[in-house]
Amino acid sequence: MTKEFKINNYNNQFSKYIEFNLQFQPSETYAHRLEMQFESLQDWSLFYNLSEIEEWFLDKRKKYPMKVTDIPLNEVEGWVINEKTGDIFHNSGEFFKIHGIRVSFATDREVGNGWDQPIVTQIGYDGGLLGIVRQRFNGIPHYLVEAKAEPGNYEKLQLSPTLQATFSNLKAAHKGRRPHFADYFEHPENFDFKVLYDTWLSEDGGRLHLKRNRGMLIEIPEGYKIEIPNDNFIWLSLYQIKELLNKNAWVNPHIRGIIAHV
Repeated sequence: MTKEFKINNYNNQFSKYIEFNLQFQPSETYAHRLEMQFESLQDWSLFYNLSEIEEWFLDKRKKYPMKVTDIPLNEVEGWVINEKTGDIFHNSGEFFKIHGIRVSFATDREVGNGWDQPIVTQIGYDGGLLGIVRQRFNGIPHYLVEAKAEPGNYEKLQLSPTLQATFSNLKAAHKGRRPHFADYFEHPENFDFKVLYDTWLSEDGGRLHLKRNRGMLIEIPEGYKIEIPNDNFIWLSLYQIKELLNKNAWVNPHIRGIIAHV
């Protein structure tokens, strides 16, 4: 499809899709589900095709300079081991700590009589803020995602939400800069943005203790000018995001968690 065809046909075809499917949609269904289902049927992107996105992402992975080296735990700077308890924590008192737990009466698990293990506890328990920006271009929705590096990522970079930050990061406990777009999600009402989705998402309870993250999807009005900080950010269609889930560890779990509600 050409760009002109997409612009001219999105609203027309979507109206027909709505008219046909409303008879099957219960009234309590998420308000934007039909449009997001429609977006997923074909690639409406006005910016890039899938081949261009794949080339961009692989080039980012190849050229990204971050190097991660395994070092002894007692050489990690800024982290302290409590000599009495063995707990590991950051000297700022933020981020997370590693401590021990004892599990008992887990009768339906592989070790029914229980077990001991270390576990990671986020300070304050609520882990962070995960948010995706949605904006229309010529009426067609697009989603702003980032090729983001994390030290434990497979192949360094993964496609991540617009904002992916712990609350410690948002408070700049690391003494660095505030995450890009943080204000958009912390205070969307200040910008007159529409909040399409906002809920607490669970995390892996096998290694993270009582952790949850706040997942958000906000829509920025068409024509609103936002400053894209660097070329690690890219506008994708919902169809493209779902297609990229077929790639080996390209899309991180936080994007998956946010779009799962549609």
